[in-house]
Amino acid sequence: MKLRTGIGFDVHPFCDGRPCIIGGVDMHYHRGLMGHSDADVLVHAIIDSLLGAANLGDVGKLFPPGDPAYKDIKSLLLLEKVFELLQNQTISIINIDSVVVCEEPKILPAIHEMKKNISRALGNLEIERIGIKGTTTEKLGFTGRKEGIAAQAVSLVYVMGDYS
Repeated sequence: MKLRTGIGFDVHPFCDGRPCIIGGVDMHYHRGLMGHSDADVLVHAIIDSLLGAANLGDVGKLFPPGDPAYKDIKSLLLLEKVFELLQNQTISIINIDSVVVCEEPKILPAIHEMKKNISRALGNLEIERIGIKGTTTEKLGFTGRKEGIAAQAVSLVYVMGDYS
């Protein structure tokens, strides 16, 4: 048995005509995020951190952006699929910590709902094991210019048995 860490990072630009979904929550922002799926930048970063910790590739490899099966799919469904992969590898999640980087929309009012959504997708992982924070870049860079949103996540997992 071993402890493993993984890191994930994702970015999506804003666009018109789509909802802004973060952590499975519709933020009711006047612009959405561009992407093949629902473009949930937080969930994508969490997926990549878990896949990295499990040495199972990344979100783009597992769910190719050109595959019509994933067009407009809810990212929480992809997270559920990743959780199933982890269970099949006898990998348990110890904790996840994440940060969403944007000037707008404000993340704080939706954090509890985001945690509940992510918890459900991960087999009802205790909410206390899921960290979500929001921050800005003090109006610097593409997030500061309100061109898009970035997210980063770190996961710690416990691998039982042999690990390749």
